[in-house]
Amino acid sequence: MSIRSAVVLAAGEGSRLRPLTKHRPKPMLPAATKPILEYVFDALVDAGITEITVVVGYGHTHVQSHFGSTYRDASLEYVVQDKQLGSGHALLAAESAVSEPRLVLNGDQLVAGQIVEDVCNAHESADDAIATLGLIRHANVGEYGGVICEDDGTVETIVEHPRDDRSYQLNAGVYAFDPELFDYLHGPEPHLNEYSLVDGIANAIDAEETVRGVTSDGIWIDATYPWDLLEVAETLFESADGIESTVSSTARVHGSATIVEPVAISADCVVGPGAVVGPNVALGENVTVGANAVIERSVVDADTRVGSGAALVDCVTGRNVRVGTGSTVVGGPGDVRVGDRVHEGERLGALLADRVRDDGGATYAPGTIVGSDAVINAGTTVRGTVDDGTEVQ
Repeated sequence: MSIRSAVVLAAGEGSRLRPLTKHRPKPMLPAATKPILEYVFDALVDAGITEITVVVGYGHTHVQSHFGSTYRDASLEYVVQDKQLGSGHALLAAESAVSEPRLVLNGDQLVAGQIVEDVCNAHESADDAIATLGLIRHANVGEYGGVICEDDGTVETIVEHPRDDRSYQLNAGVYAFDPELFDYLHGPEPHLNEYSLVDGIANAIDAEETVRGVTSDGIWIDATYPWDLLEVAETLFESADGIESTVSSTARVHGSATIVEPVAISADCVVGPGAVVGPNVALGENVTVGANAVIERSVVDADTRVGSGAALVDCVTGRNVRVGTGSTVVGGPGDVRVGDRVHEGERLGALLADRVRDDGGATYAPGTIVGSDAVINAGTTVRGTVDDGTEVQ
């Protein structure tokens, strides 16, 4: 039976991406100029999927209002996970909608369409497998999940955050499974009060069910921290299955402005005289770049205004940000505090979350994070972490 249905797990917040995720979930953050989740849907539709069940939770209205009931002729059905208790719990929320083999994907990671197709084809041809996993060769397996397969592709070991020196492949978070897998998601008791999909698959392996893995090539990237959104955009620009450098037909670029590819300039953007945009810049819809402003290696989200003579380097913004005349984000690397941890030497000039207002002439030290609705008074030097709603004088 050809797989035509999928479950997309899009219920999580992405707490390490705060303050960007204060007002919307991680799957709705920008991968260049469109939400991460949109790339996931594209990969599914391109692989022939026509029915998609989306498990939503934190900020679910943002997902539902943006996508509605269809995407590129595929139907979208939403299931709300009231409490985020792990990937296995999220899949269990959709159990009543599953009666035949289907795919399951993480909705907050970018994956190549080739990975989805390879998993579908491998599962359809493996009559004995209760599940099939998409795998890639990746250096940072320890940060995610690792898989070891036998020579015939049968999964021998699957583990989250492996710490030993065995030769793991990375679990890409793309699965095909039969409905019988739900029996193993229900037990035994969850680890640390979370039901992990990986634990459920491990339960099936322990019960001598056959689980297979298939290795693929192509994009796999996860935005764990705010500066990762810069890497996501660059990866999409550089990859053959990513995005092309584009300027929307409804964007207005002044004749004296300079566009340095690769760039993605969305609908209704305005780039003023003498401005320089690029390389590796993504401008969301309705962004205005003032006269003689400079933007390099940055992701600028929708409805943002960058004032005349301002300079943004290695900068990530939320929506509806106002950067005043002559303000400067000097660029990374910088030390960035996320929660209780300081990440040293990360390539982040500054993160300006939703609705930050900068009155002009401000300077942002490398690694600065400014929370949503903060006000930066004229001429201020900003560094470290500025909490939501703070006025900096």
